[in-house]
Amino acid sequence: MRLTFLFFYVLFFTTVSGQNSPLRLGVISLTHTHVHGVFNSEKREDFEIVGIVEPDKELAQRYADQYGFSLSKVYNTMDEMIEAHQPEAVSAFGTIYEHLSVVETCAPRGIHVMVEKPLAVSLEHAKKMEALAQKHKIHLITNYETTWYPTNHKANELLKEGAIGELRKVVVRDGHKGPVRINISHEFLDWLIDPVQNGGGAITDFGCYGANLLTWMMDGEKPISVTAVTQQLQPENNPQVDDDATILLTYKNANAVIQPSWDWPIGRKDMEIYGTDGAIYADNGHQLRVRQSTGYDSYEEEQMVLNERPYPYDDAFSLLAAVVRGTIELEPTALSALENNMTVMEILDAARKSAKKGRTIWLK
Repeated sequence: MRLTFLFFYVLFFTTVSGQNSPLRLGVISLTHTHVHGVFNSEKREDFEIVGIVEPDKELAQRYADQYGFSLSKVYNTMDEMIEAHQPEAVSAFGTIYEHLSVVETCAPRGIHVMVEKPLAVSLEHAKKMEALAQKHKIHLITNYETTWYPTNHKANELLKEGAIGELRKVVVRDGHKGPVRINISHEFLDWLIDPVQNGGGAITDFGCYGANLLTWMMDGEKPISVTAVTQQLQPENNPQVDDDATILLTYKNANAVIQPSWDWPIGRKDMEIYGTDGAIYADNGHQLRVRQSTGYDSYEEEQMVLNERPYPYDDAFSLLAAVVRGTIELEPTALSALENNMTVMEILDAARKSAKKGRTIWLK
């Protein structure tokens, strides 16, 4: 009896201890400058970076100097890092093309994966990643900056409450002056303006934001059609890819316009939602306006300044740790969820085809 009790006590203690201990996280590549986020978030103590994969030792040294980690943590390959440290999850900060290889390496080992947006370089890659995640029962999460904007969540909440009537139109605008003009690092620039490594230019880099938000707000409903046009307004800076796009989506009872661009004079990530009775303007991460129609062109406006979302919904890596630990279960339509982001990839795939062929693409 005492041995049986001792066994279950040890099992319970080990399980609870494992759930409360920091998530063992591996970082794959340092070429995407969003990687600063993982080093800053480590202070929350939800996770511990146990190993880093980066063959460029000069680049690794720059980050080591900035964040104070030892180069003994840095490995040339994923296999070496995984064998040495057995991470529970990894976060990928390399090219979008490399996302597939990360999942191919980690999924069979039962290691969960979070990638920076978008999920994949193409729908073909995305389907392979989805199949691997499902087969090996891992979480495959996509991180977007706008997922953590309290304004987007408040806007969706108000929409679902009927605050502006029935949804009719959404306009999403994302982008900046362009990778060259905002002086991103050369290791980031090298692949961001490469049509193979990034899958396109602004249409990929920023078009995914709107597709992600719309799939969430539409409760997973897919658009009926996708029509897109692209332009290259900075050929001297982006010789191989588009830098401006307009994507039109039609739904059964609404439509949406996504405007991703590397040609905005001022960086932006904002959204306008129009209903039958009013409109919601998510101007940035914290400022929101709600207008109620009072006549032909008159309205009453309420302005809000919102605080950060509650823990762990305020940080990508806190959420990742909670999902892996099983304390949070993502809905299929959630902004980070695989199901949502498979629809995002369908929309981006159709948008690229539409721009190339000069016609509307109808989704099945």
